[in-house]
Amino acid sequence: MFSQSSKSSSIGECSHSPSISGESILSGSSCSGVRPHMSRDLKWEAIHHIQNQHKCLSLKNFNLLRRLGLGDIGTVYLSELCDSSCLFAIKVMDKEFLASRKKILRAQTEREILEILDHPFLPTLYAHFETDEQSCLVMDYCPGGDLHVLQQKQPCKSFSENAVRFYVAEILLALEYLHMQGVIYRDLKPENVLVREDGHIMLTDFDFSLRCAVNPMLLQSSSPVVESTKRKLNPCDESSCIDPFCLHPSWQVSCFTPKVLSAPYKSRRTKADNQASLLPQLIVEPTGVRSNSFVGTHEYLAPEIVKGDGHGSAVDWWTYGIFLFELLYGKTPFKGSGNEDTLANIVSHTLKFPDSPIVSFHARDLIRCLLAKEPENRLGATKGAIEIKQHPFFEGINWALIRCAVAPELPKFFDDGTGAMPVDPGENTKCRDLENMEADAAIFDLF
Repeated sequence: MFSQSSKSSSIGECSHSPSISGESILSGSSCSGVRPHMSRDLKWEAIHHIQNQHKCLSLKNFNLLRRLGLGDIGTVYLSELCDSSCLFAIKVMDKEFLASRKKILRAQTEREILEILDHPFLPTLYAHFETDEQSCLVMDYCPGGDLHVLQQKQPCKSFSENAVRFYVAEILLALEYLHMQGVIYRDLKPENVLVREDGHIMLTDFDFSLRCAVNPMLLQSSSPVVESTKRKLNPCDESSCIDPFCLHPSWQVSCFTPKVLSAPYKSRRTKADNQASLLPQLIVEPTGVRSNSFVGTHEYLAPEIVKGDGHGSAVDWWTYGIFLFELLYGKTPFKGSGNEDTLANIVSHTLKFPDSPIVSFHARDLIRCLLAKEPENRLGATKGAIEIKQHPFFEGINWALIRCAVAPELPKFFDDGTGAMPVDPGENTKCRDLENMEADAAIFDLF
């Protein structure tokens, strides 16, 4: 689940508050069995078959093929389920290490979040099991690597604007779903966005996330909150639709998108805009939560985190803006000569755009709206993803059918029978079975 390299340092210690998981104020239910959108996934059947045979799952049921990457709390292995051709990513966390670094609650938070997720752009937790020494999470394997590695293969190390629009649209839906579930992500960066075999993305790594309560609100068109966004935004057809394919909360919602498909495009758009402006909007954004934790990746930290002012869900929209900037320009906007300079730049420097590559006005405008220094002025801070979806940068995106869109072409990966990214050949046979796990124990010393 982790990328093989990380260009940015992550901050996991809390200077004046409890750990991330310690802050959690909402305990969700554990979802076991097949998720609705994964109902035809053969990997579920393979896992259940092994569980029925052996009563419980363990590392002995997997061939560990190679190490995919190192994370802050665990090591991830490409693994094949015995007696099947199903590939998984298994995150192995050493309990002694977690205890010594006071990261047990972080690992627990990640597992609790994974257990409630059911979304095409978020991981599926197929199984969780423990040994005396390790805790293991069995999740999707993404053969396309992560966006950071993929970006290094692009001309000038930046994606085309069309590719960026595709990736950030899917990330937006993932963040929207997380916020609906009461999860503030807090660690968006290219290294945490994996690419599936079909080119669509998967947002991963939730040990920095904060769980909180969320209260859905249905706002009428006369609401000051709704009206206040009209001066900035150009609503699109799907602006007020909560997409049913990616939403499975504990409360029932419906789609408010007007059906105006028979008219020509311009008249259809005008009619849709007028109707959408009169429709109520479902707002599910955890705006009331506040945290004082100093967590995240330096170049992506929001100003309110750096200043210690306390932060809420708006930090995800700041990191979303930094993420968009980096995909377009190949670098982050406030990076300094060191971490301290970077943090100072985030608080005090004005946003500036490089002359090259050429980026559209709408893309730059969206970045400006997302990178407002004051969180209350940030696009998405009030109504969440609904506001961002309405921005002209996303014009033409069919949010309900985005999974059917053709993904940007992936480079030809090294073919070793697994479709995995090339790694050191010396690692290929390093972790073939449980007996050889001891030979890989030195990995935990690298954390």
